[in-house]
Amino acid sequence: MQVLSVAYRLAPEHPFPAAVSDAWAALCWAAGNAARLGADPARPAVGGDSAGGNLAAVVAQRAAREGGPALALQLLIYPAVDRTMPYRSLELFADGFFLTRAEIAWFHRNYSSPEDHGDPRLSPIRGADLSGLAPALVVTAGFDPLRDEGEAYAAAMAAAGTEVRLRRHPGMLHGFVNMIDLSRSARAAHVQVADEVRTMLAGSPQGAGRLDAWQE
Repeated sequence: MQVLSVAYRLAPEHPFPAAVSDAWAALCWAAGNAARLGADPARPAVGGDSAGGNLAAVVAQRAAREGGPALALQLLIYPAVDRTMPYRSLELFADGFFLTRAEIAWFHRNYSSPEDHGDPRLSPIRGADLSGLAPALVVTAGFDPLRDEGEAYAAAMAAAGTEVRLRRHPGMLHGFVNMIDLSRSARAAHVQVADEVRTMLAGSPQGAGRLDAWQE
């Protein structure tokens, strides 16, 4: 498996949708140069965590709507997918759980304008058609203000006919995949995510509209 880490333009100097444009350009370039990269051109995948999960979800939708690149998987780790409404987890874990509600609001003030919040390129859960997307592995953390919107997106994709595996790690915080040198539990959760990615890329679809939900 080859992994390409993508740098994209950052706000506030480059606000929405600059990052979306860069993520899409990177996917198209990588798919067109798979052989050069030593990757399997038949099984490209996208993935990201938090804001990167947002971009992965957005480009997966665009790939499905525009006829490619045909993705084998979208890996969405505690993704930010809906800026149009509050979720209970945002209230429950507003403070004291690493990522705060105030920080989320600050990020979005610098990234986008309120009139953009319903745009599916910012809130992919608001996409008009969530059918036919690449199989999705959605990973959430139990003590994360973004937990409920990620799980709502998993349910919405499954309801539209997309194969989805939802994996909640109840004891984890937002950002746990970057804490593997600090926490044995975070490392173990990270290994579980990697194992499932490997399984999904190697296997065949489980069936349209299936939501396979699991908690650690």
